[in-house]
Amino acid sequence: MFVNLATVLLQAGSPSPMPSLFIMVGMIVVMYFFMIRPQAKRAKEQKKFAESINAGERVITSAGIHGTINRVNDDGTLQIEVGRGTFMTIERSAVSMEMTNAYKKKTEGTVVASETK
Repeated sequence: MFVNLATVLLQAGSPSPMPSLFIMVGMIVVMYFFMIRPQAKRAKEQKKFAESINAGERVITSAGIHGTINRVNDDGTLQIEVGRGTFMTIERSAVSMEMTNAYKKKTEGTVVASETK
């Protein structure tokens, strides 16, 4: 009597697919909470920031251009003054929330430090 390996494996029964299913569902949940959800939240905050900026504010674009908002146009663009008498028209979405907020914090710290001297 020879025992064939294939017959032994077939008689043992097939393993349950449940553990692999739980692992796949777990990987999708982890990806959602660590990658997709924070990115969507950040995009929502960026959009809210872009809609809230007004004339007279100092901003930095995503390309690194510093300027002051001169006029808010009806078509979703901004006219910024980048130098004395030099204006550029940019999209609202081109204003970087992170760089603008970092610049504001940096300048507020400088103003506070110079006032205390």
